[in-house]
Amino acid sequence: MKKKVVSLLAAMALAVTALAGCGSNNAATTGTDAATVTATTEAAATTEAAGEAVSGVKAGFIFLHDENSTYDLNFLNGAKAACEKLGIEYMTKTNIPEGQEAYEAACELADAGCNFIFADSFGHEDYIIEAAKEYPNVQFSHATGTKAHTEGLDNFHNAFASIYDGRYLAGIVAGMKLNEMIANGDITEDQAKMGYVGAYTYAEVMSGYTSFFLGARSVCPSATMDVTFTGSWYDETAEKEAANKLIEGGCVLISQHADSMGAPTACETAGVPNVSYNGSTEAACPNTFLVSSRVNWEPYFEYAIKCVADGTPIDTDWCGTLETGSVELSDLGAAVADGTAEAVEAAKADLIAGKAHVYDITTFTVEGKTLDSYEADIDTDPDYTPDHEVVSDGYFHESDVAFRSAPYFNVRIDGINLLDEQY
Repeated sequence: MKKKVVSLLAAMALAVTALAGCGSNNAATTGTDAATVTATTEAAATTEAAGEAVSGVKAGFIFLHDENSTYDLNFLNGAKAACEKLGIEYMTKTNIPEGQEAYEAACELADAGCNFIFADSFGHEDYIIEAAKEYPNVQFSHATGTKAHTEGLDNFHNAFASIYDGRYLAGIVAGMKLNEMIANGDITEDQAKMGYVGAYTYAEVMSGYTSFFLGARSVCPSATMDVTFTGSWYDETAEKEAANKLIEGGCVLISQHADSMGAPTACETAGVPNVSYNGSTEAACPNTFLVSSRVNWEPYFEYAIKCVADGTPIDTDWCGTLETGSVELSDLGAAVADGTAEAVEAAKADLIAGKAHVYDITTFTVEGKTLDSYEADIDTDPDYTPDHEVVSDGYFHESDVAFRSAPYFNVRIDGINLLDEQY
């Protein structure tokens, strides 16, 4: 088997310059039908903040793709920052499919001495649970998962963040741009139609496009939105084709819940404003980029690693917020409308203070009616039986850790048109 090493620091630098590659020395790779799985070992740099350093922890991270995916690069950056800040050794495994390979990767990390292991993709969950049962002395965490609160394992945990807050704020940026286009005579009010490139019809994606739409509608009441799906988290060709289809269908602004540069570059070519995800695309799309929302995973990694070092329990379900710095917007692009920064800051302050809620039931309807009650399927039972009332105090309580940190908003609200649902 061919051996090689990938330097995470080099990968970060290459990602910034939009290049992909790796240096070679001594490490392990395993071939799969779909991808090459690369094991990376990196000793964390000595932290200057001695007060932040911890001992007794070696972390392992499992990523669905690599630094070429905006989603995975966001996790890679968070892992690197947290581990270097805390002065701990860490290992990464990239391009790990959502299959048995995830279990094998987790076991390899545990066997290599990692006592905190984290996986970043929804489909990894069952395989990480399997590994957690085999290694009871290792703490396992999983992003976007749904089963920690029903598995009852002391060493398996789910984590997410209220990214719907970030998407709502990004939606305000989009709505302000629509208003500018209307005021300039570029479009009429009834032409204020946005497009959204989604991966799957999962609750996470539905929650994301709905919160984005509600943010836009909060400042541009005539806004509507078409949504299409690609059936993949990362498929540059499919995402570009989806964006072009939406533009051809009359969408004058595009956002996405997908991980490649396909949609943003399609927008730049067509001259259509774009809201991206997981990182700024302004360098590649200087004329059309508006803003990007992302989950900052560094706060969670720091929290969980410190728990392992201190021997304290990690929350079964953890959900970061705007206030904890776990939900962020990028700097605004040059294409934004005047007054956008002020509108975003005002809305952000209201969300943090609890004066406003993304899923305020007075701001949308479902088949023309107010959603005054909704029982969500949160316990992931095999029969998908609704089991929790999640509407109270005038809003839908999304990602409430009393229920589950992962999104469960799957309501189809008026104003959003789904073009296809095969995924």
